[in-house]
Amino acid sequence: MEKITEKLLLEKGSPKTNKLEEIKTLNLSKMALKLEDLPVKLLSRLSSLERWDMSGNRLQEFPKCLELPALRYLDLSDNQMEDVTTLESLRGLEELKMNDNFYITVSDNYKLFVLLPNLRIYNSKDITNTANHLRYVYSDNLRTRMIAVWEGSFSLPDRISAEKMSSLEKNFVAAARQQVKFGPSSVADFTRWRVEILAMEYLRSLTEPKEDSDDKDHTENKDDTDASAPSKRKRTEPATDATISLTPRKKLCSDLPESPAKSSPCKSSLRLKPHPEPQTGTQTRMSPLKPKRDPSTPNKAEARTEAPRRSTEVQQAGEEKQKKNLRRKDAKAAQLHRNAYVLPIIKACSKTQPVSLKPLHVLQCHSKQDSSEDFSTQLWACAFQPLSVSSGESCLVATCGGDSICVIDCETGKVMKKYKVPGEEFFSLAWSTVLMSRGGSAPSWTCSVLAAGGKRGLVKLIHPRNNVAYGEFRASQKSLTVLRFNHRQGNFLFTGSYDKKIIMWDVGGLDRHYNFKVIKLLTLEVGTTPLHICLPPASPNTHLLTACEDGLLCYNTQLGANSTTKRSKEMEITFPIYKKEDKQHNYHTIDGLSFLTDDVVASKSHNHGSIYLWSWSRTRSQRPDKRSGCVCAVVLAELQWADTDIPYLALNTCPGRAYVACGDDKGQIWTYHITNLQKNSFQSGKPIPPTQVLEWPTPVREGLGGIEGPSINSVAMDPELHYLVALTDKNMAVIWKREAAS
Repeated sequence: MEKITEKLLLEKGSPKTNKLEEIKTLNLSKMALKLEDLPVKLLSRLSSLERWDMSGNRLQEFPKCLELPALRYLDLSDNQMEDVTTLESLRGLEELKMNDNFYITVSDNYKLFVLLPNLRIYNSKDITNTANHLRYVYSDNLRTRMIAVWEGSFSLPDRISAEKMSSLEKNFVAAARQQVKFGPSSVADFTRWRVEILAMEYLRSLTEPKEDSDDKDHTENKDDTDASAPSKRKRTEPATDATISLTPRKKLCSDLPESPAKSSPCKSSLRLKPHPEPQTGTQTRMSPLKPKRDPSTPNKAEARTEAPRRSTEVQQAGEEKQKKNLRRKDAKAAQLHRNAYVLPIIKACSKTQPVSLKPLHVLQCHSKQDSSEDFSTQLWACAFQPLSVSSGESCLVATCGGDSICVIDCETGKVMKKYKVPGEEFFSLAWSTVLMSRGGSAPSWTCSVLAAGGKRGLVKLIHPRNNVAYGEFRASQKSLTVLRFNHRQGNFLFTGSYDKKIIMWDVGGLDRHYNFKVIKLLTLEVGTTPLHICLPPASPNTHLLTACEDGLLCYNTQLGANSTTKRSKEMEITFPIYKKEDKQHNYHTIDGLSFLTDDVVASKSHNHGSIYLWSWSRTRSQRPDKRSGCVCAVVLAELQWADTDIPYLALNTCPGRAYVACGDDKGQIWTYHITNLQKNSFQSGKPIPPTQVLEWPTPVREGLGGIEGPSINSVAMDPELHYLVALTDKNMAVIWKREAAS
């Protein structure tokens, strides 16, 4: 990156001259410029500048104090623009390009139309009619509603003082922002922003001489600019978030998916070390047990300490006795069902064969400030793009961790899209397929959307194919732990959070302008922190299973005209390992849950060292205990897993290939092909060993040697198990590829 000097400006400008004041056209594109690289004092001398190309840089905002009175054309395409209100000083601008600033929303576009009174062409389209409607008709409607709020609840104090007016302004603006509702929800951020400006102008007009109306719209106090530009896309904002910007940076890659993110640290700093063939059976690497996670990184596990643990609860002796009796009865019932269900499982999965997986890529794409030295950011969730919107196999996987979301091509190992939200920490994401209307008589088409959430309680909605983050909504006042779409009805989204609730939302479809509407449908009272959500494949509209800090719960989620919108658990599902609990061992934290078939469920308890396979239909057919509401899972098999006390190492399943996979705290991935489960294995009482343990590939950094195996927080497999992706607590995503059968 070259430093911006007078000499450089003269070289890049035209016509060729020796005076900055005579330059009319300037091209500073593709120079990797950031805000701090733009010398305002020097650029202010460009008093005759009419056309300025700043495309292909890294600008997140424009210099606020830079005034260029002659500027008529500005190209900010392919930057990282976050705050459009910083363009307010360019009042003479007639044409603006903002393509490929992927977190610029519809609300941001509308703000620009109002802030720039002469703007006629936006992203090569004539926006005169839309802009005039917003500047006059829409603003008049908001002004009328805002004045009604004032007349209904406020009045000027008898004695006007600066202190009283400051308090009055604060209360009135807050009330107007909250009470004035107008326009579609997709532009709610713009509406609140515009109402705030109008409210401040109105209050000022009551105490100051009236100014010319044409000038008034754009002469607000410069010191109030930040205050009158609310945080981006906050549909419901608590007071504590008022000063936090939610605007993510755009992806650090080019427009088309085929063009990888060159500046993303993917494989540049890490390479795979040749490794022996993966061993079958139960062999493991003798890496030292990690006592705890890196305390320097916000730890999801630490945050969950607010969830109650049964090992710390005071239990009455009578209740303990009743529970023990119940467990004995449930264990007997489970044993009666077990043998009868063995053959159907083996028959259903006998068509698939074991696969051989080899490490392909190691990526470090969630680094803080893109630093290759960052081995502390924890990666939490990953999911493959649905097949219905992919050509052939699904090779795009979304990952989240730290303040970013990445979409990765598993074959090439390139980061195709990257979305960043400063101040956020993402814990979960989910894909779905929704309908997008095309307007007029054109038929709607399906598009793949991504939802992600984390510590701020907001759900971000993204359309990766078109590089659009089209909205967000607040799902909770506390951090989100899990997101899950209904695979049969793609507009239904479930969110779980630290407020110990699961909420079902209808996020609807989209129109061609990315307008959408969110409706809250159902609240499930969990009473403990939900960690995972699963919907039975055959009945996703009627039941929900959630793995929690304190057990596995089942809910009825069927919607109906007479159904209540708040529901408690239908039953709690218990496991045989619970019988071994004591003061030192608690097995009620279920930190892994996934359906293997329409009926077979895989789940694991923290500290257990095994994975249970159990029957959903046979478990549900039992009658819950009247007092506790519990039923014992009908366990079909127990799979041997790692001996570790590290929590939240999530398992996953690949129904299409009959596989279960789960990582451990040494960087290994334990895989199980269920055709290896023989009839006598179910009856032996001995855990079944894994089909294969994938060893940590030990990536090597230049000059620093191999990196020891981290904890595998999450794994994902595409439907045909062409790829397996593992996320770690050391900011590494590892991609494994299936080897061709010999």
